[in-house]
Amino acid sequence: MDIFEGVLWHPREIERESMRLVEEFLRPLRLSPGEKAVVGRIIHTSGDPDLAKQVRFHPRAVEAGVAALKRGAHVYTDVTMLGAGINSSRLSRWGGAVHCAVHSPAVVAEAKARGITRSAVAMERFGEKLNGQVVAIGNAPTALFVLLGMIRRGLRPALVVGMPVGFVGAARSKELLMQADVPYITIRGTRGGSPLAAATINALLYID
Repeated sequence: MDIFEGVLWHPREIERESMRLVEEFLRPLRLSPGEKAVVGRIIHTSGDPDLAKQVRFHPRAVEAGVAALKRGAHVYTDVTMLGAGINSSRLSRWGGAVHCAVHSPAVVAEAKARGITRSAVAMERFGEKLNGQVVAIGNAPTALFVLLGMIRRGLRPALVVGMPVGFVGAARSKELLMQADVPYITIRGTRGGSPLAAATINALLYID
């Protein structure tokens, strides 16, 4: 028997079959069309259908995120890997761009002096620039904690995609995000990561 028998080879066929299978997982869920688009991308990117049950949306998240991106909002990220996964050409159609400051010499120096993560310092330094913009966090809970502190003091991003991953602080930061007065999309618990945060932004970019 040919070990490759039945394997799809054409890229479009692979994608079409993948999305057909993803749709099967989405069908039982009570989600809006926009929410389904996001969850579908997350499942497709992770290969983990169980994540669908852990994705949480603020009631206005999809509407607010799409509206912000289409009026030219920028996307601010906690790590470069997340930014690299966002479809920047699609984002730029509406005038937006991706920003990440973790490799800025000033951020590196301050983080070292204070003994905290570069992602946390970078988020602090973005400050008021985040008002009305989209913030995507896919790695560092510390960046999300800092952002939540700024939100408590009056900062208002258009949308927070909060998906830090790991066993120290990630789950807690996301629970606090779900209590904050800001549109959000998150994944409960320890799972998350930059590819899933990027997939979420990309899903929003393709919603009409």
